[in-house]
Amino acid sequence: MTLKFRSYNTKNPKKKLIRKRKTSDFSIIYRPKRPNSEQRKKPPAAMKKFRVVLICTPEMGNLVPLVEFAHLLTNRDRRFCATVLIMTVPERPTVNAYVKSRDALATTTDANNINFVYLPSVDPPSPDQYKSTLGYLSLFIEKHKPHVKNEITKLIETESDSEDSDRVAGLFIDMFCTSMTDVANQLGIPCYLYFASPASFLGFMLHFPNMDAQIANEFVESNTDFFVPKDSTTELVIPSFANPLPPSVLPSTVLKRKRDGYVWYLCHAARYMETKGIIVNTFQELEPYAIESISVNGMPPVYPIGPVLDLNGPVQWHPDRVHHESIMKWLDDQPPSSVVFLCFGSMGSFGGPQLREIAIGLQRVGFRFLWSIREPSKSKIYLPGEYTNLKVKEMLPEGFLNRTAGVGLVCGWVPQVTILSHQAIGGFVSHCGWNSVLESLWYGVPIATWPLYAEQQMNAFELVKELRLAVEIRLDYRDGRGSDLVSAEEIEWGLRRLMDGDDEVRKKVKEMREKSRTAVMEEGSSTKSLGSLIEKIVADVRNFEAQSKLIHSTFQ
Repeated sequence: MTLKFRSYNTKNPKKKLIRKRKTSDFSIIYRPKRPNSEQRKKPPAAMKKFRVVLICTPEMGNLVPLVEFAHLLTNRDRRFCATVLIMTVPERPTVNAYVKSRDALATTTDANNINFVYLPSVDPPSPDQYKSTLGYLSLFIEKHKPHVKNEITKLIETESDSEDSDRVAGLFIDMFCTSMTDVANQLGIPCYLYFASPASFLGFMLHFPNMDAQIANEFVESNTDFFVPKDSTTELVIPSFANPLPPSVLPSTVLKRKRDGYVWYLCHAARYMETKGIIVNTFQELEPYAIESISVNGMPPVYPIGPVLDLNGPVQWHPDRVHHESIMKWLDDQPPSSVVFLCFGSMGSFGGPQLREIAIGLQRVGFRFLWSIREPSKSKIYLPGEYTNLKVKEMLPEGFLNRTAGVGLVCGWVPQVTILSHQAIGGFVSHCGWNSVLESLWYGVPIATWPLYAEQQMNAFELVKELRLAVEIRLDYRDGRGSDLVSAEEIEWGLRRLMDGDDEVRKKVKEMREKSRTAVMEEGSSTKSLGSLIEKIVADVRNFEAQSKLIHSTFQ
């Protein structure tokens, strides 16, 4: 049976890409062309700039692409500057280290085009106020509204007091900061959504309020927290996907319909429609079907401006750089495209039983491997930590480390993007977080899908079934279900397909590598889309100023 949901209710300076290759790795350098249009001319010292204010969920997967977008915008058009508002979470030292590093870098290199403002701390929500991680985060973010309003008000007052001050051109929020739309409305400034996940998932979120009633009617409770379809053959038709989706790839938050996270999903999704525009970290050549499905009348305009990537990665700021250097030296000694890289993102981790299955699968296939292992977090607010060497040895099969010493390296935290750039990497077992997907495509490294949380199951489905850019280990695995182990046999099968099997996937990934780079070049699709966004921001400011003058003259 196919369950059909009704469709939407509504109809750097430009950059020249230079590749530099060193012995065993290569890096990408963006070199601006000389200004050739008024848009890219540096404004005179006395000219007002357009200041954008940005805020996002305090997680690495949200923060890094938002900061990179701020750099992209201010480098593309020197009339723009940016203020990034930071919500501090003491329990996440890695996030805090990243912010401090970027703040210091901006102070020395960005000529005051970007600055970071740390918002005052707030009391965390009490446990009786939420039942999910999303519930906690949404309430935590909402508590910052008075501080965000205060900071933007100070910028507006400075603008009013001096003819030379910057104009506040808009507030940019991420997918879970929609409560900040209230602040923008109260202050009379445009609000834009920066969406760090794929266009396919944006389409799902825009469609989600329409699905609520059907889910209520067609899904029932199971013996777990998850709702399941009454008919096991049910498939879901989502406008941003070309193929029907099995319900098993929906986010856990959607399948846990009685939890507060479900309600928060509905709340956030509904408020996307209130924004003046939606900026998506994707590109036309990667997701043409999904982008077209959401670029319709009655929707906020959509601007695919990706891939927006931090190609330097955490090697600049992470405290464990010695560890990084030892990993890169090990990779230098491996043959090209011979190493399978297993890494599950900033929030991914496994317990002992699953680690043992992975180890057995790796030993059976015999491929060279680099495996990042993280310890599960202490609670929902903390990020995964590091196992001690003794603990890792105890959790893996007896003798595994000795037997694989010549071909494999087991480690903790790793600088993922730097490793993906290394010529020794031939495949990537990934949780399918969107930043990781874009990084892997940028470097032309094929993916084997192993999603864990958030929208990653839908990302995996899109990569395997829609785009044919990945091979499958699992599409519907999800973190937190201890009984659902991926077996050594499944892992072995997936690794063989990744490293030795599907030449068509490898070919398509290499092609997408070139397309991703072309998109951000001089006449690329994303560069043009960014230009359209800039025109939109400036036009919105001009319109607001004209309306203000008209109102002022009417009451004189």
